[in-house]
Amino acid sequence: MNKELITALKELEKEKGIDLNILVDGLKAALISAYRKNYKANYNARIDINLNSGEIKVLKILEEDEAKKEGVSEIDVTPENFGRIAAQTAKQVITQKIKEAEREVMYNEYKERVGDMVIGIIQQNDARWTLVDLGKVEALLPLNEQVPGEKYKHGERIKCYISEVKKTTKGPQVIVSRTHSGLIRRLFELEVPEIYEGIVTIKSIAREAGYRTKIAVSSSERNVDPVGACVGPKGSRVKMVVDELAGEKIDIVQYSDDVVTYIKNALSPAKVLKVLTDEETKFALVVVPNEQLSLAIGRDGQNARLAAKLTYWKIDIKSESQYMEELNAARKERKNTK
Repeated sequence: MNKELITALKELEKEKGIDLNILVDGLKAALISAYRKNYKANYNARIDINLNSGEIKVLKILEEDEAKKEGVSEIDVTPENFGRIAAQTAKQVITQKIKEAEREVMYNEYKERVGDMVIGIIQQNDARWTLVDLGKVEALLPLNEQVPGEKYKHGERIKCYISEVKKTTKGPQVIVSRTHSGLIRRLFELEVPEIYEGIVTIKSIAREAGYRTKIAVSSSERNVDPVGACVGPKGSRVKMVVDELAGEKIDIVQYSDDVVTYIKNALSPAKVLKVLTDEETKFALVVVPNEQLSLAIGRDGQNARLAAKLTYWKIDIKSESQYMEELNAARKERKNTK
């Protein structure tokens, strides 16, 4: 039996990729525990496993005085029926190590997929989270990663973004998101060949999930319009992304290394008259036509807020009349102080 055990351990090493030493150490620990439990041994002992013959011994480690008396540091105290206990214990250890190895493989697989988009099937949901079946594992879609207003029905297929993978005793815990800006990136990569091929690049994404997203894109080829590529013929490509996000509005703007041009583009669809910038503080004062002020700011300040997130600049928006009024007041003040 013992030779068969060693053969089984070596086969397990090849098939599951579990280091033989890890298996042997796990078996030794389990066997010494079983020995102490079954034989009420309260002395120091260890398990010796011969990897050639498969022989398993229980060795009692002698105290210093006893070792001097016996002339050896340890003696063989292996019980006659220990083979039966060894067989039962080995089976449990092997089963456990296989489960651990499979969990480790699964964890490593999904850990490497953080940042990927996956398609899953809704299993169940409650007030805290929704369970999504990814095939090999079930992922958690927490409440804070769910888009406001979206309803998730049992059996429905859904695209999610893998945001985190945690190692647990029960295997990998995969956390997925529907609100992460990375989901926008992956959806456009799926729908726009030029992005997948690296011709068009998404430079920045600003998102308020469920409401509105702005993305800034650029092209490495002069004859490829990055905005047009993302919009697609008759808006077909961006429509696929919008449909997947249940109607979330998406603004696609041209990226520019020139910050003034970039900020103007980021505030689309509003028209901009002037942009005054302070490079040191990364602050921009934007002047728009009077009738464009509400459009530039957006509902509850959303357009301005997303433009600031997209460009990484602080943006203050004023109408042309507000700007001229403040400018004239400043001129008058300077004149009075002279």
